[in-house]
Amino acid sequence: MQQTLVVALSALQQDANRLDRIALNLANASTPGYRREVAGAGAAVSTAQAFGAQVDAGMAASVPTQSTVADTRPGTLRATGQSLQLALTGPEFFEVATESGPAYTRNGEFRVDTRGRLVTMSGKPVMGRGGEIVLTTPNPVVDSAGVVREAGNIVGQLKLVTFSDPKSLRRLGDGLWAPGEGMTPAQDTVQTVRQGYLENSNVSSLVEMTQLVQTMRHAESVQRMTQNYDEMIGQAIRKLGEA
Repeated sequence: MQQTLVVALSALQQDANRLDRIALNLANASTPGYRREVAGAGAAVSTAQAFGAQVDAGMAASVPTQSTVADTRPGTLRATGQSLQLALTGPEFFEVATESGPAYTRNGEFRVDTRGRLVTMSGKPVMGRGGEIVLTTPNPVVDSAGVVREAGNIVGQLKLVTFSDPKSLRRLGDGLWAPGEGMTPAQDTVQTVRQGYLENSNVSSLVEMTQLVQTMRHAESVQRMTQNYDEMIGQAIRKLGEA
């Protein structure tokens, strides 16, 4: 297969993947603690080479996808005044329990379930250092170290963890991340919890819309190049037939 078409098809697939990421980012622009998706470094070259090798070998069952990583920059904080809404000002993550094991989130929008447990909005228990945190009131006091108190009595302390490489975290959906490399419990000296605040998504709608326009224009230019190349090949074949 002509290498020109290989490069064009690879570029169009990368544009399609980029549009998927932009759509996901825009859909979560107002999701607390959301980390926008960006292209992984060096993905474009490796994708084009892999696709070209498959096509040349006649084994291209599908076009490979471009790798993505999370933009780990924190979002701004928004005051809510709600006692069960918490934000982190440092690099830590909240730990929650799922059916598949521990998971981690920056979304501190919590509630109390029917059993009195502190849980995420989807019902997953928020973990403390001693296990699940059980409350008797929806208005506990949480200090900057994550210590939870009711009527002046300590009922638990949020389990906060850090990662040596946050980009190694794998997105699970619902604002959750699978464990990554170098996970360690946050030290007792950490003072990053803000009660009555939520961390905004780090998505900028203006940036995403700019990238959307750029991606669409790039895809259109690649499509025009492919059409022109196809017409050129067609003309060459017709002239050879007339010779």
